[in-house]
Amino acid sequence: MRTYSTAWSFAAFFAALIMYASLYPFEGWRNQGLMPWEFLSESWPRYWTVFDLFSNWLAYVPLGFCLALGWLRSRGGAAWLWVGWLAMSFLSLALEGVQTYLPMRVASWVDWLFNSLGGGSGLVLALVFQRQGWIMRWHEFSTRWFDPESRGAMVWLGLWPLALLFPVAVPFGLGHVLERVEDVLGEWLSETPFLDWMPFRTIEPEPLLPATEVLCMVLGLMTPILLAYAVVNRPMRRWLSACFIVLVGFLSTSLSGGLTFGASHAMGWFTLQAQVAVGLSLIMAAGLTLLSRPLVMAFLLLGLTINLMVLNQGASDVYLAHNLQTWQQGQYIRFNGVAQWIGWMWPFGVLLWALTKWSSSARSG
Repeated sequence: MRTYSTAWSFAAFFAALIMYASLYPFEGWRNQGLMPWEFLSESWPRYWTVFDLFSNWLAYVPLGFCLALGWLRSRGGAAWLWVGWLAMSFLSLALEGVQTYLPMRVASWVDWLFNSLGGGSGLVLALVFQRQGWIMRWHEFSTRWFDPESRGAMVWLGLWPLALLFPVAVPFGLGHVLERVEDVLGEWLSETPFLDWMPFRTIEPEPLLPATEVLCMVLGLMTPILLAYAVVNRPMRRWLSACFIVLVGFLSTSLSGGLTFGASHAMGWFTLQAQVAVGLSLIMAAGLTLLSRPLVMAFLLLGLTINLMVLNQGASDVYLAHNLQTWQQGQYIRFNGVAQWIGWMWPFGVLLWALTKWSSSARSG
């Protein structure tokens, strides 16, 4: 029986991520007098680093793994996986060709080679997982733990650690976009009559109070926890899921701090307010394990709405923004701002998913 695998959604995400990272910053397009395939005839580049080769290889490993995993789960056979490898190799070749029209990017057959090797490595890794029976064990585990219609929730839960890689003013405070949206709209609509129609805030936003920060951190942690509760039924499994989510959030936020401010400051975010928020989140998670799925969805929608409303009343951290602009390695590791976009849009994507599920359950009920 052919079944849809969540791996297809992750494969699409990684493909979009690769295209974004390969063509960033999407400006300065011009014909430089080079044919798109001219880079294939060049010699080995004079300036290269092991990090460049490794990153080009690593970028395509998740894509290859997810493509193979989706195919194996949906179709079952491995004979046609080479088609997936050719598709990834062609994607890399096409992106390298398009880079010839971007002065800030350098097309290289070495990049294409290591991208193709990375995609092939992901395919082989998925095959090894299948031969060892790990894919089947994961399927059996997910069947026991998660609701059959959990694919959307699993995708959003998988994106949550990536969203946390971009530092925010309030830990776990994803979706802080109102101030940026107002600035962008103000620039776009300047010197037009539409500017007067926009309901911009007349009062300058101020930093959130410590108690308000704790509230936002608690709600920011409870969002993925309640998202997991929506697709996990048994109380003990819900509690274990909550503990795992808190651990992943702790590690992702610490990694983000270490990448931004240095390894010695990885735990700088874990202030007294953050400690209180983590403790309260675990207590609340334990108390909500017995809720029915409709109540979980109701709490999820309510918590998301309150969190977005409160969080967007606060001002952004100017000191943090300055550090992110000057630290170029952090920009590269976060795929040139993709993690920031994920952090901005993640709560709204979860909100849309929850509303869709809520409306469908209401119609069926």
